[in-house]
Amino acid sequence: MSNARTAVAVQMVESPEADGFPTPSSWEVSAPVRFNADWQGKNPDPERETEVRILWTPEWLYLRFRARFREITVFSDAEPNGRRDQLWDRDVAEVFLQPDSSHLRCYKEFEVSPNGFWIDLDIAPGEKHDLKSRLRRRVILNEAVKAWVAELALPMKCFVDRFDPAAIWRVNFYRVEGAIEPRFYSAWQPTRTAVPNFHVPEAFGELVFAPGPMQGK
Repeated sequence: MSNARTAVAVQMVESPEADGFPTPSSWEVSAPVRFNADWQGKNPDPERETEVRILWTPEWLYLRFRARFREITVFSDAEPNGRRDQLWDRDVAEVFLQPDSSHLRCYKEFEVSPNGFWIDLDIAPGEKHDLKSRLRRRVILNEAVKAWVAELALPMKCFVDRFDPAAIWRVNFYRVEGAIEPRFYSAWQPTRTAVPNFHVPEAFGELVFAPGPMQGK
């Protein structure tokens, strides 16, 4: 099970759907992490709760965000493939992933918006570059229940040359919502900075990889 500092990715043993994403039953075996407080760990807002589930195969890391919202603010334009620079200036769900904790300030950043726009970045000290991860995404916005769901399929090869399920990665999850400041900046692991700042790798939690159902029995 996931706990306050550890998120668990569960091995996906069922075949994916026709579009390559996990089936609903696959997602259900993954223990969710949930958060609704701001980046300082204060001002919880259950109506903006974020739930994250994580699955893995040797080739893919899958993430599913379920984001409750009060309002939706998105860009109307993007590149033909959906990539949008400065995506964080509108509503997004984000994950920062660090396979190698020996390089504290080097990690991968992925963002997705309620209308399916995305950006992926390779972060290093004092710089950031397009990761060109070839990620895939699937997003559903449900105005009736005021929630949007975003699924990301991230190739393992954009993280490591050879995936080791015994490894422990470091991770944090975030949300941004709102058209103008003060916007709502929420974090799974609070960064506790004076002003909103997600780029605090010291605050990352852990991501561990667990076998799927019936594995090893």
